[in-house]
Amino acid sequence: MREYLVTFRKTVPDDSGHDHRVLQRRAVVTACSEVAAAFAAKAMLCEADGIVDWRLRADTCEVAAIDRHAA
Repeated sequence: MREYLVTFRKTVPDDSGHDHRVLQRRAVVTACSEVAAAFAAKAMLCEADGIVDWRLRADTCEVAAIDRHAA
């Protein structure tokens, strides 16, 4: 099992109409694959926010492996 950093962002426009990617939530998840980490983090987001679909809070879900052995 590995650790993954899962990041959720939502694109929102500012007053001038320019889009910005706003961080909604980050979670460190232990899973056997990136796909499993994304699935677990999406479920955690839904449970924490009391929603049925993670896309109500975010547009993207990015998964990155955490390398604990890096110098």
